[in-house]
Amino acid sequence: MDIQPVSRPSVLGAGARLPSTPEPMHYWQGAGGNRLAGDSWGPAQGPLVVLQHGGGQTRHAWKRVGIALGGAGYHTVSFDARGHGDSDWALDGAYGQDTMVADLGCLIAQLGDRRPVLVGASMGGGTSLVAVGEDHVDATALVLVDIAPRIETEGVDKIQAFMSLKPEGFDSLRQVADAIASYQPHRQARGSLAGLAKNVRLGADGKYHWHWDPQFRDISRKLDVRQHRLEACARRLTLPTLLVRGGLSDVLSEQGAREFLQLAPHSEYVNVSGAAHMVAGDRNDNFGDAVIEFLARKVPVSGEPVQPPHQMQKQREVTRVDLNDVP
Repeated sequence: MDIQPVSRPSVLGAGARLPSTPEPMHYWQGAGGNRLAGDSWGPAQGPLVVLQHGGGQTRHAWKRVGIALGGAGYHTVSFDARGHGDSDWALDGAYGQDTMVADLGCLIAQLGDRRPVLVGASMGGGTSLVAVGEDHVDATALVLVDIAPRIETEGVDKIQAFMSLKPEGFDSLRQVADAIASYQPHRQARGSLAGLAKNVRLGADGKYHWHWDPQFRDISRKLDVRQHRLEACARRLTLPTLLVRGGLSDVLSEQGAREFLQLAPHSEYVNVSGAAHMVAGDRNDNFGDAVIEFLARKVPVSGEPVQPPHQMQKQREVTRVDLNDVP
């Protein structure tokens, strides 16, 4: 099944960062020289953990998890995917899986080419699964957050609808908060609007616009081809793998989770009750505890990873285009 693009708004740039938006701790060069912005926590000598957010999110989605992992002794890095947050937009509109994997490879190389733990939510999970399953990255462990080869189109449609809200921009941060609340009705309403600053930019037109490149939202997505590719990647997994599902998720169903566990039967599985698709934000502490417990067994801070390094043999599912993953 295909998700077709919607018409692109006339705004060509997201606009200016709001004053309270946190500055990135680091910048790295991604594929094609595209600049990637990110933050890090924990001791530099600790095992490397790379956190990748979902489409329409930013590195800030991982902040509390990053702090917790850093406190546990892991050198944890979270970065804005291209076209999101403080990272550069792709002038050529390249936001496919191959390009995202290439960005990840560039980042890892600049972090000393150390073997990382890959933790990815939604789009970031797809990037992580392709990076490992097609042998682009020799990871020590993999954590997939509410994403698998089989996903529910109804949930994806809701994400697309949310990302398509108000392409002309919002008049106020209150309107932004109301839009987010309409997509996440299970979350408690925000008491303060200050935290929204990192999600939007102020345009020259005086309106607030989402931080992401509209081209990312507009691209078509071939879900059947995507599923075939990710199923092949899942079958090749041998490293310690943890699948985390939000108990309220309408993107990853229990059936989709079970099918992944059949493809990669050595994987572990955690269902976080009370959390929807954005698990790390909904039940941050529960999620962080589950990941730290898993890593303590598989990639201990004081010791060697359970998964030894291996000779890389890159594989590639044959597609005619660079596939665009779900948000």
